[in-house]
Amino acid sequence: MRVEGQGRPLLMSIPEAKQYIRRFVVSYPVPAPNYPEPDHESVVETWPDTMDDLNALLFCENWLKTVDPDHKNFIDLNGFGSIISEEEVVVG
Repeated sequence: MRVEGQGRPLLMSIPEAKQYIRRFVVSYPVPAPNYPEPDHESVVETWPDTMDDLNALLFCENWLKTVDPDHKNFIDLNGFGSIISEEEVVVG
């Protein structure tokens, strides 16, 4: 079941999102025989072009005062995790 929170429209309403996010993906689990039930409702990927762009987004006033405080309204912050990563394409 998809749970549509207010986070996505709120994020996309700030000018910094359009400026610093190149790609934004939300992946939702689907039923898969022989696999355990997922632990999370979704996985969100935010793709900036550079680490500086990510920091500019996450430390701008609009993020800190508007977007980030709203997370508690639709994310279980106790089960929340994040990772900063670099992609290595192996196939494709």
